[in-house]
Amino acid sequence: VQLQAFGGGLVQAGGFLRLSCAASGRTFSSYHMGWFRQAPGKEREFVTGISWSGGRTYYVDSVKGRFAISRDNAKNTLYLQMNSLKPEDTAVYYCAASRESYTSGFSSWGQGTLVTVSS
Repeated sequence: VQLQAFGGGLVQAGGFLRLSCAASGRTFSSYHMGWFRQAPGKEREFVTGISWSGGRTYYVDSVKGRFAISRDNAKNTLYLQMNSLKPEDTAVYYCAASRESYTSGFSSWGQGTLVTVSS
């Protein structure tokens, strides 16, 4: 599966953004999906994952209650709604696909989209 993330931009602290990840091919619905981020000078971090059906989700503690992952298998699209954004959310955000689990085994990656949160 080929992935392309978009929707990043510059937003003030407290604001919101919605990221999308478009997937090519007809097998999107068979993949668990996730969002990762990489802040300047830091390692890539797993943020959230969703099962192939959308029925199960996982969030890292730092984004719980602020971020929401969802997917539309009919549109081959993954979403990340980000609310109450903080400067520490500034990073390049990547979508990824896994055949294994919605929390591990991510092996297909899309190009990232930059999110910048100003204070």
